Amino acid sequence: MNPTDVVITGIGIVSSLGLGTDAHWQALTNREPVPVVDFERFSPYIVHPLPEIDWSTQIPKRGDQRQMETWQRLGTYTAGLALEDAGIKEEEELCASMDMIVAAGGGERDVAVDQAILDASLTRSDHDVLLNEKLTTELRPTLFLAQLSNLLAGNISIVHKVTGSSRTFMGEDGAGVSAIETAAARIRSGQSTHLLVGAAFQTEHPDMLLAYELGGYLQREKWSPVWQRSRDLGGGVITGSGAAFLVLEAREHAERRGRTPYATIGPVVSGRARRKNGGLQNALADMIGTITQKKEPILAISGASGAHMPTAAEETALESSGAIARGFNTLTGHLKEAQFPFAVALAALAIRNREAYPAFDSSREKPFEGSPKAVLATGVGYDCFEGMALVIEA
Repeated sequence: MNPTDVVITGIGIVSSLGLGTDAHWQALTNREPVPVVDFERFSPYIVHPLPEIDWSTQIPKRGDQRQMETWQRLGTYTAGLALEDAGIKEEEELCASMDMIVAAGGGERDVAVDQAILDASLTRSDHDVLLNEKLTTELRPTLFLAQLSNLLAGNISIVHKVTGSSRTFMGEDGAGVSAIETAAARIRSGQSTHLLVGAAFQTEHPDMLLAYELGGYLQREKWSPVWQRSRDLGGGVITGSGAAFLVLEAREHAERRGRTPYATIGPVVSGRARRKNGGLQNALADMIGTITQKKEPILAISGASGAHMPTAAEETALESSGAIARGFNTLTGHLKEAQFPFAVALAALAIRNREAYPAFDSSREKPFEGSPKAVLATGVGYDCFEGMALVIEA
């Protein structure tokens, strides 16, 4: 054991399955886990919606809640769960010296204003004048602030008093991988002693689905497990709203506080493989071999998105290595920036509880025998970027 080992001492997770670690463990270890799915609001597209949330339990001031959009409230709420779980939330000195890394996209657009501009553009030819008119009459300065990617980190700092260094990464799935990778590297190098890292994604907004559909990634009409998405129904991605934040600490720092970790984060690797002609599958196989270095079967918490090519490549690479996969997208939907932090969180829960998750798709996922002592967490982007982390006993 090393004093700068990276240990997980707090977990906050939210998805359609519920709020917090206990709700997720219960939902995911049911013999036949059941997804929560909304087919109606964004038909023909399908989403895994947020559960009902009392924001005031983590964001007590109504004024703070009002000035955040749902994405920011979701991230701030979930960060509070992680801080509370780690026993840090009420410790002002620890919060003040705590570093933070957030993976974030942009904020939610004002769809009504966008539609008004598009409607007006059909009847007017002076589009430059039209845009200037709308800028001065329709768009609020606060709307632009809400679009800033680093506003999530800013709100976490304001609400939870986490005021050490702060970094925000953008880049969809890859941002979540980079956030975890960078956080672990900072602790190992001694640059940080304790750190909050994570992301949130709110898919229940038309513009959040638009980017996926413009690329042809969304599945339509019917729900199916992540490993069974049909090309006849579209691109294979079914999105979900959710968030995952982790409190990471140097082992020595956690021991001084008397905290028992969930698990330790071992090696973290990432890459941007050329995806054509089997390039992604080969890169993933190399990653698995590098990170596990063991021949016995390993439990893999897969963040596979459902997008056809990368999901098939990951499934083949995991099967070839002997890994036994659990594709949690089946039950939560694709969480974009939060996908990889969520995978690491679920891996840590399995280590803490000394129990593997049952198959989320019994027709494609094999049983896992015994108690997992090391769990592989994966995040393979629906478009680009891939990463893995080995989560081991603390």
